Amino acid sequence: MLGTHDLLLFIVSGLLLNFTPGPDTLYIVGRSSTQGPRAGATAALGIGAGTLVHITAAALGLSAILAASASAFTVVKIAGAAYLVYVGISLVRSSGRPSGPAAHVDLVPANLRTVFLQGFLTNVLNPKVALFFLAFLPQFVEPDAPSKPLAFLFLGAIFDLNGTLWNLFVAWSAARIGGGLRRSATAAKWFTRCVGGMFIFLGIRLALVRDG
Repeated sequence: MLGTHDLLLFIVSGLLLNFTPGPDTLYIVGRSSTQGPRAGATAALGIGAGTLVHITAAALGLSAILAASASAFTVVKIAGAAYLVYVGISLVRSSGRPSGPAAHVDLVPANLRTVFLQGFLTNVLNPKVALFFLAFLPQFVEPDAPSKPLAFLFLGAIFDLNGTLWNLFVAWSAARIGGGLRRSATAAKWFTRCVGGMFIFLGIRLALVRDG
């Protein structure tokens, strides 16, 4: 279909990869648990929008340039690592604000626009996502496909749709489980610190990954 093959295998493989936790899942869980299902869903949609950027880049051949150029990979890698550390520090600092009897008010998160943008950038600034699409999608494109960019876009759209549906489920589940966190200022504060610490760890880890 549209120059692709083994579509069922592609869907199953994509779902298994989506089930594997990573920075995107961590961000969704953090937002859902401390802010509720709307924030979690918004984060999931932001990540889905970021995935579309990688899909389009792969279709246009930009991912190939990123893979072939060590300097380009390094620039994107450092930018993504710096952003993850920035988000982590922001979460840790926000959890440490002075609190009074109405401590839960201090934990009111960023507005939905900011949540969406952070989810978008968390995905877009991760070079591993770009390289993943470069390595994964071509395996399911026919060598004689009439339009390889169209085949890339078709497969990418399926992957992004399934991934977004899964992320929305994660957001809903985390919001239900995290209801107690939203009712407890202390629990929410420490959970936010833990999520922030994990983001800092992931950012440092990404920065230390050797190119190639």
